[in-house]
Amino acid sequence: MRRRASLVLLALAVFCAALAPLMRWYMYPRLAKIPANQYQETVLEAAPATLLDYGTLQPKKVPRITIVQTLKGNVERSREIEASAGRDVVVWDSLSYVIGPDGKMVSQVPERYVFDAHTQDPVHATGESVDGDPVRREGVEFKFPFFTEPRDYLYFDAQTRTSAPIHYVGPRRFHGLDVYYFEQTIPWTKVPFPKKMPIEGIDPATIESGLGTSRWYTTKRMFWVDPVTGAPVNGEEIHSEELRGGQLAANAPGQRLVVFQGHVKMRADYLKHTVDLVAANRTKVLVLHTYAPIGLAVWGGLLCALALWLEARTRRGRTDAPPREPIAVAAA
Repeated sequence: MRRRASLVLLALAVFCAALAPLMRWYMYPRLAKIPANQYQETVLEAAPATLLDYGTLQPKKVPRITIVQTLKGNVERSREIEASAGRDVVVWDSLSYVIGPDGKMVSQVPERYVFDAHTQDPVHATGESVDGDPVRREGVEFKFPFFTEPRDYLYFDAQTRTSAPIHYVGPRRFHGLDVYYFEQTIPWTKVPFPKKMPIEGIDPATIESGLGTSRWYTTKRMFWVDPVTGAPVNGEEIHSEELRGGQLAANAPGQRLVVFQGHVKMRADYLKHTVDLVAANRTKVLVLHTYAPIGLAVWGGLLCALALWLEARTRRGRTDAPPREPIAVAAA
């Protein structure tokens, strides 16, 4: 009986030992990926802020600016790109929608972001764009790779349509999570006008070519990133935009007219939701990558040791058994 039990335990030990590396190096790379149908909405605020009054062409202080950012997975388009790319691809259609204190639209900038579902590397395909302009991204945007490393990355800036280093500053503790803190500063750069302007009938081409006014932008971007999932648990920007030169800024000091200034932060309720979501996804990734493989390896070792112990006891019992006495057979 003991011998049969030891064989069963040994078989289970072999199964666990074989499954541990299989889960870590085969299942994890295939299962840890961004779902193609993901939908996410985040609300950020700058309170207070400075906003241009297009009626008087004067900047004024306002109590709050609201920015609604949505990310929606385009499943149909991702399948089309996967057919030619030969790998799992995610297509995000995103929208950054800025709302003034009166509830009216200040600006809106749509994007299409195409990237590898496992590595977050950009995938260059037709339709990759910012506000309808074709772009070719380098580096990451919105999300960092799984198991983010403590180093600098290239991060794509949608306003300038270029990529620049985002610098690793150091580890931080944020709402109970161990995270990596990153910073990126975009210096004053001339950027395109949004195609959708807050006043009907104003065409961006008319402002720049007809009125001779250009739009400039700078920001300090900050991310607190969960290193396991690569997802930011918090993001902030110290953001400034100006109109320079031409007729619109002719009467402004130095011909620089403030369009928007403010410290943009995630709204408290969305911050809590984001932290909870990242913490849950972090556990799932760690189960595939670390907890299950190590647990299976440990169980395999324990089961193997138990099987060998049972086998040794079985053999010892046979050796220690007293010899049987010969059976006397009466002579006929």
